[in-house]
Amino acid sequence: MKKIINTPNAPAPIGPYSQAVQLGNMLYTSGQVAIDPATGELVMDDIKTETKQVMENMKAVLTAAGMDFSNVIKTSIFISDMGNFAQINEVYATYFDEATAPARETVEVANLPKYVNVEISMIASL
Repeated sequence: MKKIINTPNAPAPIGPYSQAVQLGNMLYTSGQVAIDPATGELVMDDIKTETKQVMENMKAVLTAAGMDFSNVIKTSIFISDMGNFAQINEVYATYFDEATAPARETVEVANLPKYVNVEISMIASL
């Protein structure tokens, strides 16, 4: 049975979608951008700060589903400039144990919602 995951600790969806959907022991998250859930404002001081906010938003969604980053099996990272890859990866790496890190793709795209620089989605399993 499909279960909708929503938490006030991550930004509210800005369209007709859920923060995450759990089906059985699988969790499929929507992409998160660097919106501070407390203020509704974008956090875009620099790419590292932006990436940290994205990961903290994702952490809140995982927590709402009773999971954490150790449950993540796949991530998708969308970035507006591949030149930011190293800095994004530096922040991203602090959330995972390298020995058990999830599968991942990183794709440069022409544009992202709200003209952010990075958006991340995840698939996790209990």
